[in-house]
Amino acid sequence: MRPRLRTLLLCLLLPVLSGCDALLEALEIPNPAKDAAKVEAEGQAIGSACRHAGRSLEDCYILNPDAQKAAVFAGWRAMNDYMMEHKLDVVPSQLPAHPSKPAPAPAEPEHKPEPAAEPARPRPAGR
Repeated sequence: MRPRLRTLLLCLLLPVLSGCDALLEALEIPNPAKDAAKVEAEGQAIGSACRHAGRSLEDCYILNPDAQKAAVFAGWRAMNDYMMEHKLDVVPSQLPAHPSKPAPAPAEPEHKPEPAAEPARPRPAGR
């Protein structure tokens, strides 16, 4: 291939190759680095929110078992430092500490079998 043709081909393919992320997203091909960054950011947001609400780190772990503990801790610590630096008070949660479980649906009354009718008495013969 001639050098000019190769350069021209490269220049034409450059916009297509630069859109690989958009292409991967459109084809829904998983991107492990992007997924890991999202999980990390969610964990930090959870930790920050817990600290802002005045929850202990252990309570935060219990309330969010699926979150990465390291990310939750990093977010909790960052918010703690920020709140101490700016002398901010916690904003307590408006939800009850332990939300009550929904009441079970009333059970349908059991269908009691109707008492069987008494067997008919034989009639005396002759009547």
